[in-house]
Amino acid sequence: MSQPLTVYDHITRNNLKTAFLVLMFPITLSVLVWIACYGAVRVLADNDFMMDGVVLWLRWFPGTTERLSENNAYFYAASGYWLYTLMPLFSIALGWMAISYFFGDKMMLEFAGARPIDLNDNKKLYRSVQNVAMAAGLPMPKVYEIKDSSLNAFATGHSPKTASIAVTTGLLEKLKPLELEAVIAHEMAHIGNRDVRLNLLIITGLSVFGFLAEHIRVRFWTIGCRNKKENQLQLLILFVMIALMIFHFFIAPLLRLAISRTREYAADATGARITHNPGALADALMKISTDARVEVLDRQPVMGTACIADPSHKGGLMLSSLSSTHPPIGQRIRRLRAM
Repeated sequence: MSQPLTVYDHITRNNLKTAFLVLMFPITLSVLVWIACYGAVRVLADNDFMMDGVVLWLRWFPGTTERLSENNAYFYAASGYWLYTLMPLFSIALGWMAISYFFGDKMMLEFAGARPIDLNDNKKLYRSVQNVAMAAGLPMPKVYEIKDSSLNAFATGHSPKTASIAVTTGLLEKLKPLELEAVIAHEMAHIGNRDVRLNLLIITGLSVFGFLAEHIRVRFWTIGCRNKKENQLQLLILFVMIALMIFHFFIAPLLRLAISRTREYAADATGARITHNPGALADALMKISTDARVEVLDRQPVMGTACIADPSHKGGLMLSSLSSTHPPIGQRIRRLRAM
């Protein structure tokens, strides 16, 4: 008979799933761009264009010259164009993500209309955050309040030392003290597990690929082609743009949602470990399920990844869909009850 999973088992499993999903971002983007380059080479079927791609590949891997033949020329040509397309894409993406890493938390707090508070502004909330931070062995985060009658909260920041926790006024009014501490422990778990850093990159960083696709579309659709080589290059760019759009609108959102759901389970388990009271978080989630929608975030649906419950939905214990950023609250409650 199998033993029931402990809190630590849940945390370990979810961390492994997250690592796999994060790795899928560069892998899927790379595969899509290579397919785009291969498609352009095959559609053009031009010897000069193909040989240019092969030369690009051999500049980086001259040792593969002996393997080159008529049967694999398309493969090497596509790989050459793939290398010279992917390098600037990743360079731009890394630069944008660096900006997101340092300034994304301020953007998220501004999106939510959160205002900073101290002990004199709201003693109940400030003391609760202080107590949970001490129990978790983490630095005291900045505390923010969102004027909204719904029940929701999120954490942000690029490290535990720069972290912030934002809580709606509805959460303060409708939860009991232990339930409030359980929700704060869940958010503190996101800080301790470094999910806040991951959320910054996912929420504000991945938008760069949509921006690049749109920039490419505008840039090259307004430039006339003067010769055969420019026509060929423009076709290659068209295929790459399509690959970026597929990644931005279909692949990245699915991976982002999968990561968000995995991290919510991990934060539930870690939060339960911090408070030693999984039942309090289960009770809090039961209440949150009745009204998690934060109206100010309707204009920023990507922010749902960071919240304890999807802020775009009005409520529902078993609410779940392919587009939901969170696993069903009913399922989360069952896991907490079983711990």
